[in-house]
Amino acid sequence: MTLIRAVVFDMDGIMFNTEDLFHLTGHELMRRRGKVATPELFHAMMGRRAHDAFTAMINMMQLTETIPELQEESEAIFDDLLSKHLDTMPGLHELLDTIEQQNIPKGVATSSDRRYLERLLNQFDLLPRFDMTLTAEDVTQGKPHPEIYLTAASRLGVDPHEMLVLEDSENGTKAAAAAGAHIVSVPHDHSRHHDFSVAKAVVPQLNHDYVMNLLSQKS
Repeated sequence: MTLIRAVVFDMDGIMFNTEDLFHLTGHELMRRRGKVATPELFHAMMGRRAHDAFTAMINMMQLTETIPELQEESEAIFDDLLSKHLDTMPGLHELLDTIEQQNIPKGVATSSDRRYLERLLNQFDLLPRFDMTLTAEDVTQGKPHPEIYLTAASRLGVDPHEMLVLEDSENGTKAAAAAGAHIVSVPHDHSRHHDFSVAKAVVPQLNHDYVMNLLSQKS
């Protein structure tokens, strides 16, 4: 069994139910334009940085707006949803408690920006619990490129194969696998159809026995 010396979380869809809110936002954006958001659109956008996600939206839905225009409108819709419906994903608090009991360093590696990361983590008083956070501003290549997870391993002072990564999307899973991390995928309703074949395991929630047993291994 792999000895895990650090844990890194993706954020959207892993720590928080924001993928639900992203889907509602995408549907509303398309509704306003007389279009229907498709599963293929959300698949192409999930796990990517904002610029890459909106580029996919423009190309796939044949939109005429610019990325900044779409992003501003999307953020306004999303912010209204966020204030009413944001919640943590099942098993998050239990897993964080276990990681801290084992004295294992932990971090967050997200394709979102830092202002957004801090807003979400601070809403649940979680930011001080992490040793390291990485956002889209900290890397040059977005997921599925492995840069963010290679950087995470370096920041936490571990080899990538000693780092447990928890992801909910195909793009994020591919990024972690390409970095050589011990990647465990935790799909939700919006990503169950993704390809997780490169994951070490696919589990239904964060505090699954597979994850807990990994963290209990001793050197």
